[in-house]
Amino acid sequence: MGLQHTLKALADPIRREILNLLKNGRLSAGEIGEHFPVTGASISRHLSVLKEADLIRDTREGKFIFYELNTSVLEEIMLWITDLKGDNTHDQKT
Repeated sequence: MGLQHTLKALADPIRREILNLLKNGRLSAGEIGEHFPVTGASISRHLSVLKEADLIRDTREGKFIFYELNTSVLEEIMLWITDLKGDNTHDQKT
């Protein structure tokens, strides 16, 4: 996906919190849902948006689906932001 999809996915506070939860390791949708006062359907939609933006990956194990971070996309965003910020190492007159 593109940067636009990624930034749109990151714009929602629940999705950002889901990413924070996943930084500690993979979780099932039920485990993720326990942290939020929203319906399971809402959590499912948030997970779909994160997956479409390639921010998370899912793995099916039996009847469970586990979600984990896709750090490569996050690294690309960090590189883009760093590049946008510019190089602050030029010689400065003091």
